[in-house]
Parts: sequence; structure tokens; C-alpha cells
Amino acid sequence: MSSITPFLWFDEDIREVIRVYQGVFSDLKLLSPVADTAPAGGAPEIASVEMHGQRFDIMSVAGKPGFSEGVSFVVSCGNQTEVDRYWFGLIADGGEESMCGWLKDRFCLSWQIVPTRLLELQSGPDPEAAARVTNAMLQMKRIVIADLEAAAEGPVNT
Repeated sequence: MSSITPFLWFDEDIREVIRVYQGVFSDLKLLSPVADTAPAGGAPEIASVEMHGQRFDIMSVAGKPGFSEGVSFVVSCGNQTEVDRYWFGLIADGGEESMCGWLKDRFCLSWQIVPTRLLELQSGPDPEAAARVTNAMLQMKRIVIADLEAAAEGPVNT
């Protein structure tokens, strides 16, 4: 049976990449040992890992082509604790916040940290509430569920 596996090329020591992601994704499994695939002196290292049931093949070699926001990984989160854990774990040690739940980790890989509650509020029966939620989200870097829910309720009358 055919399958599609993301293949990521890092310009970092592969063992460091694995260590960092193990600290963020507690279920990360090393599916294959790190393998040197070329003679010494800049040899590529390749490994396969699994995170949240998704296999990734990763390679480390100097001169990587680079990542852009054109490819990102979405992490669906069930609550604010999960949002915060992934957000702060992935921006640690040189990551970069962006807008609307997007960030780049220290390896310049783009991630979207999205609470499932955002999608629920945006697809509710009240289009005005959905628009307020979307407008609130557009002002955020890290998505805060309580602020989305407040926006869905509408402006506070004083």
C-alpha cells in the first residue's frame, strides 16, 4: 500500500532535533536509529520518527534548502494547557512567534498551534459571533481560548 511521509531536511545535528522535539512531543518515538549515510566529514544523518501517529523521515546535513511558511504542521489542541505547552515548547531557545497561532521553531520549521475550540466557535450558528471570533484570532499571536469565547459572546455592555 502506498503512503506519503513528510521528509524534513535540517541544518542541525539530528540528535539535537530529536531531543528538542522529544521535549515538546512526549509521544515521539524513534522508529529507526540515526544512520550516517555518507563518508565522514559532513555526512548526512537520517532517522525516522513518529509524533502523534505521523511518521516523519528527517535528515541532517549542512546546507539545507530551508523551510518557509508554505509548508507548516498543524497541531490541534483540545484545551489551553495543550496550546501553551506546544507554543512555548516550540518557540523555546530561538523560536519565533508569528500571528494567528503560527510560529517557527528554532529550526525555522513552521507550526500552527490551533485549539479545536477556535474551529467550533467559527462554525457556530451565529455568523456575527463567528466574525468576532475570527477578528479576535487575527489580533493574537498565541491563541487564547478564553479571549475567543469572550469575543463570541459579544461586546460587554456598560
